[in-house]
Amino acid sequence: MTDLSIRDQWNRLPSPVTQWLLENPGCMILPRTLSAQISAATGEETTGDPHGETTLSQEDVDFIRTKSQEAEPAKPDPGYTFFDSVQP
Repeated sequence: MTDLSIRDQWNRLPSPVTQWLLENPGCMILPRTLSAQISAATGEETTGDPHGETTLSQEDVDFIRTKSQEAEPAKPDPGYTFFDSVQP
């Protein structure tokens, strides 16, 4: 999106859009249905190709990847080993 920054509009995006973006953090081209939902939510037109798809800027892709990593549930530290035993 050259005119519209995902970072600036993140809080205005509908929940299904943000969820899709978080589940697909490496996507560089948004489907036309998402582009239309973003346009409707923000009131700004997205610059898309003739098919209605929108290409994200590298800044937007990096922002979405960061948000996706923040949204992941906490994972246990792989270097930590727990032994459930009693030593004599």
